[in-house]
Amino acid sequence: MKKITTICVCLVFALGCKDSGKKSVYLPGSIGPINSLLIVMENEMWKGTVGDKVREHFAASVYGLPWDEPIFTINQIPASVYSGTIKNSRSALIVRKDTVNAASVTPNLYARPQRVAMVQGGTEEEIIALIEAKAAEMIASFKNLELKEAQARFKRSLNKEKALEDKFGISLAMPSVYKVGREEANFVWIDREIPKGTMNIIAYTVPGAYFKTDSTFVRDIVQMRDSIGQKYVPGPNKDTYMITEKAFAPHVYPTEVSSIKAAEVRGIWEIHGYPMAGPFLMYIINDPENNRKMVVEGFTFAPATAKRDYMFELEAILKTLKFTTVKEAEGK
Repeated sequence: MKKITTICVCLVFALGCKDSGKKSVYLPGSIGPINSLLIVMENEMWKGTVGDKVREHFAASVYGLPWDEPIFTINQIPASVYSGTIKNSRSALIVRKDTVNAASVTPNLYARPQRVAMVQGGTEEEIIALIEAKAAEMIASFKNLELKEAQARFKRSLNKEKALEDKFGISLAMPSVYKVGREEANFVWIDREIPKGTMNIIAYTVPGAYFKTDSTFVRDIVQMRDSIGQKYVPGPNKDTYMITEKAFAPHVYPTEVSSIKAAEVRGIWEIHGYPMAGPFLMYIINDPENNRKMVVEGFTFAPATAKRDYMFELEAILKTLKFTTVKEAEGK
């Protein structure tokens, strides 16, 4: 009897020690469409200058689209409604009056993955000032989360084709619905059908010293795109092909792709000699080991259709680029 009692005490002690450690908190999966943002603020504030400032930043137009489309699709609710499963919204911005001025972004507060941003101030003027100061940082946090969510969804059914790896020594994580449509010595074209059009990814290389100076960088990009379009991306009729729209100069931003220095280019493409056009997004990625620059571009053809989410999907795909080999790839 004494032995049994001793064993029981030891077991209780052991279990107690185990339970005394740090407990993991269960969080439900977050909800919401890609690029949606829940705004939690009182209706009166939403209709006034604070709401105007929120819309100015968080519903600003995406650059590089044929017509205005907001960065996020926003839905506003008062604080009294922010409860239950609504708190599991993946991206949320809470704006309220409080005696303490503060602005922050909290990850995985009620669900996972999630970002909940909060802006509070004693007066509407103080709240507006905080929004002005912190909006860019919050938008970047929300967008990064949305990109990761989109990429996580790709993993459910990935494309297994090896054209990019065999040709250039790179990989892109993309849904299996994308298919290789054309391969040349220094060119791969991958696309998928969508209602009323197609989404496209093209990849090629240029020599490492292709771009001579910063002062001619944009002009050189346009010349590069137009020569590739003329050679590999035909239009519907003879002597028609894709070029960069002449009336809309592309914007270029410094960035990184998989921690590698790159340039991001956003603009509008058109078909030379035919009335077709749409948005494009390009990354020019340094590859000094192979003395080249890797170019990957996504463009959409979808007339009379909203294109924000199509281009966002292409951005999410292109940002998964990884160099899979160190050997010199074809088309150097």
